[in-house]
Amino acid sequence: METIVLKLTPSEITALIDYYQASKTTTKAQYVTFSAKYNHTTITVYTSNKVMFQGQHAQIEAKRWKSELPEKKAKKTNTTSTATLPKNLATLPLIGSDEVGNGSYFGPLVVCATFVGPEQFDTLKQWGVKDSKLLTDAQILALAPKLKAFLLHQELVVLPEKYNQIQPKYNAVRMKVALHNQAIALLENKVPEAKGALIDQFTPEQTYRKYLASEKKQANLPLYFVTKGEQYHLAVASASIICRATFLTTLAELSTQANITLPSGAGKASDDVAARIIKTKGIDALRYFAKLHFANTQKAIQQAQNKK
Repeated sequence: METIVLKLTPSEITALIDYYQASKTTTKAQYVTFSAKYNHTTITVYTSNKVMFQGQHAQIEAKRWKSELPEKKAKKTNTTSTATLPKNLATLPLIGSDEVGNGSYFGPLVVCATFVGPEQFDTLKQWGVKDSKLLTDAQILALAPKLKAFLLHQELVVLPEKYNQIQPKYNAVRMKVALHNQAIALLENKVPEAKGALIDQFTPEQTYRKYLASEKKQANLPLYFVTKGEQYHLAVASASIICRATFLTTLAELSTQANITLPSGAGKASDDVAARIIKTKGIDALRYFAKLHFANTQKAIQQAQNKK
């Protein structure tokens, strides 16, 4: 069993907790502020802002938050190394893909593939394009329309109602593989100059390719995988901003339909709002707003019943 300990910034801790909220576990351990089990790995956040990743895929999960791991731990990896990426990756004309909404109980799952070539690099840097986690929602909402007008992109939005129809057949990883593949396949026909597609890695490459094999139409470009892909190419950073903006605007639209503000993430606030929806609109109404396979659904049902 591999163990990796990272020291993260408060903003990184916030992003990490949001990401793993759907897999949260209960703990009374001293100095622990959050714990979760995800991808055969236990993630533990301490009051010191240190995070311990322990389990089969500790390195994969740790690399979501730090591209460079402590040397002793990194040597134990059996995952795809960034050394397999082209040395000039950052300067290549590439399609980058990312997704937002996978860890949020309410709202859609959004996947976007974006093409960026060298002639667009300077403009994107001047606009401040970078990892969407490092930008405020206001900055993201201001940047996204400019990026959509400036860059060729393919966006796919799966609303909760459709998500719940697909989910029994497609688990969360398989669904994302299908969406990333579709977005890249649709976009690559418009950009013959693209040298490959860089995917912000959310699962081991072998797992991605296993699910990809079941897709009828597959992207033809060379595929590259790396965690925190937005740090490696502006195409992924641009895709992450477009995804996040669409998630936020769609969540706001769904909030209007639900007549209540739907929170992002999958914490206690989501349980409370879901319970209110159940009490006012009925359990069937949740399928239009939430991803029902999350543990929040059962918590909300129990909460709504207890308050009757």
